Amino acid sequence: MACADASNGGVDGLCIPRFLWEAIDASKFPQRSIEPRMAASQIQGLRNLDATPRLNLASFVTTFMEPECRELMEEAIAVNYIDTEEYPSTEKIKEMCVSMLADLWHADLGASKATGTDTVGSSEAVLLAGLAMKRRWQDRRKAAGLDASRPNIVMGTETHVVWEKLTRYFEIEPKWVTNRPGHYHALNEDLIAACDENTIGVVAILGTTYTGHFYDVEELDSLVAAKNEETGWQLCIHVDAASGGFVAPFVFPDMKWDFRLSNVVSINASGHKFGLVYPGLGWVMWRSRQYLPESLVFHDNYLGKDQITITLNFSKGAMNVVGQLYQFTRMGFPGYREINRHMQHTAERLREGLVKMGSFEVISASDRCLPLVAFHLKDVEGRAYDEFNIADRLKTFGWVVPAYTLAAGNQARKVLRVVCRWDFSPTLTNELLDDLQEALDWLEVHYIYTKDQLDKIKATSIKLAEEKVRSSSTTSKWPSVHRLQSLAERGKC
Repeated sequence: MACADASNGGVDGLCIPRFLWEAIDASKFPQRSIEPRMAASQIQGLRNLDATPRLNLASFVTTFMEPECRELMEEAIAVNYIDTEEYPSTEKIKEMCVSMLADLWHADLGASKATGTDTVGSSEAVLLAGLAMKRRWQDRRKAAGLDASRPNIVMGTETHVVWEKLTRYFEIEPKWVTNRPGHYHALNEDLIAACDENTIGVVAILGTTYTGHFYDVEELDSLVAAKNEETGWQLCIHVDAASGGFVAPFVFPDMKWDFRLSNVVSINASGHKFGLVYPGLGWVMWRSRQYLPESLVFHDNYLGKDQITITLNFSKGAMNVVGQLYQFTRMGFPGYREINRHMQHTAERLREGLVKMGSFEVISASDRCLPLVAFHLKDVEGRAYDEFNIADRLKTFGWVVPAYTLAAGNQARKVLRVVCRWDFSPTLTNELLDDLQEALDWLEVHYIYTKDQLDKIKATSIKLAEEKVRSSSTTSKWPSVHRLQSLAERGKC
């Protein structure tokens, strides 16, 4: 059999494909072409090193969609839907999604119609909402002849990192509110106390990344109203509902957190999280057009007609908004409700299993919380391992369970977290609990030491070695005390 590439080096008539014997050289741009199957195999080989998405319990991001939806999304993958002249149906699909979300989040659909758009994810949505708050504050200050050069935004230290990006990118002073010990999100009274005349807005989180807790947005709204009445300020609230925006309406319908509250002016949510769409898709909504400053609205006509853009990016594929409308149409309110109930049930099942094991303490809320379980080891004197060791051990079973420290105020606490997405089944829950127990059993009997224990071991090793040196008549065959200390420091003795 002849080889297609003479440099391949066939052996006894066997033609070995290039991708089996030649690595990708990433130090320079490739200087030759290869066959499609060879290129695909090279890339697939790299991707095989990834975790299995369904076993990645760290991620909030959707890992399963129905084949009918995937087919629709694949058809739309080449559509640059910013070109509304050529692809008007995609713009229509986006507007349909915006209207449905406005209804879901109780926006006024009358004369002051809600305004919103899709984004690449909640990060872009947050940046747009934060910038809108800054511009509105600046416009008011300038109109009143006041200084508008020192805007600040009030938020808890447990907010997503994108809020820190907002403050750096758009020159807004962050006023961080530290969590009180034992509380896993900023308290409303502390948020209000941090506000002043330069505050552009207060951030409320509907489901923190750390522990899944919801803010009491209704109470915060009342405090904001009272503060505005007292001071004449115009404080407002942005709700970061990246995860909770597609959870709370379906399982906690009586909880007021959205546009039913008069001081909530904008909301963001991630379609690619509990909106059940593959990444990346986000949504941002303003309660009415007056909360979206005209200075953030752009017009262009170089794609064939005058069109309006309010996003930070321009070109993007249509597949995600197509997938979102499919899920809205396919699931409807009853479907999303049942899926959310299933996820909450799975979280409760996992919570009960962890409590039954006896080694863990669960800190995520059992009610009004995202479908996740955050937990840590019970405090035990002299334990030789921690949550990071458990996370590392679980990887041997294929699980990705993150270990991390909590936000300022509780930063000494290490925790583990499991996100119970809708494809995380009861069977997988049982398997995870079994593997957690096996990880604990393994860690209990293997040589993993705390720093204090290592110090004791080193001291004992040196002492025993010194005694052996003194008891030996031929000391030359034993290392010096200095050498023993050096070996002990490096864990060799």
